[in-house]
Amino acid sequence: MRLGFSTNSIGDTDPLEAVGILADLGYTSLAITPDHHRLDPFAAGLAAELGRWRAALDRHAMARVVETGARHLLDPLRKHEPTLISPEQAGRERRIEFTRRAIDIAAELGAGCLSLWSGAASDAADADTLWARLIDSLRPILEHAARRGLPLGFEPEPGMFIDTVARFGQLVARLGEPAGFRLTIDTGHLECLGERPAADVIRPWIDRIVNVHVDDMLSCRHEHLPLGTGDVDFAPLLATLREGGYAGGLHVELPRQSHRWIDTARESARFLEALLADRPRPTPAP
Repeated sequence: MRLGFSTNSIGDTDPLEAVGILADLGYTSLAITPDHHRLDPFAAGLAAELGRWRAALDRHAMARVVETGARHLLDPLRKHEPTLISPEQAGRERRIEFTRRAIDIAAELGAGCLSLWSGAASDAADADTLWARLIDSLRPILEHAARRGLPLGFEPEPGMFIDTVARFGQLVARLGEPAGFRLTIDTGHLECLGERPAADVIRPWIDRIVNVHVDDMLSCRHEHLPLGTGDVDFAPLLATLREGGYAGGLHVELPRQSHRWIDTARESARFLEALLADRPRPTPAP
């Protein structure tokens, strides 16, 4: 498995400069979130920017995945809107088009997957309607990803329509087991929503996991915490990933620590390296 970091956790530094800093700290994978001023899928000059990113990533032998969690890229006033289940058809189509473009970015960068989620219900629609919106939205996304030869890593997210690994299983069944439809897991989300023991929860899905977000969290509280400061039991979770043959990135996702991202990256690397080497874990910084 690769030590990984997320661009949404990097503050006050040009992410392209951060690639070299992360490589020096032992990171070999990057989770990239297209956003304002960073690989904006709607911006002019994207092709040239893609060339700069690919060169920097290749220079440092950095694997990569692409995320679609920019908070206000599509709507400056509403976080994460529109989504795949928004009530307005035009909104859903805008999210679909954004996701297609993100797939193209991922393919051009040689990424291992594109990560996405359902979104939260923003109206009083019943469950059948929300399921129909989600399935209808995912169909063209799956088709485009298949054309580009790119796996999709669907992430269950607290507060969203698909919030747990169990709900992800329902989605897979409703879609009919599509090829290339994989799973992104978040270590903190499993804890937050009481999917325990996390190692047992992910074991049946181990062959489908294509991306891992790493953060700590307290039960029933969706707040990404530095590793070792919450309730996540990392050792058996990472052991299960290793035993299952997962060889992708363990992408540290701590956006609220972005103001001190270099310290966070250094501390997280030590924490994960100790676990992966089966050494005593360092005590987290106060």
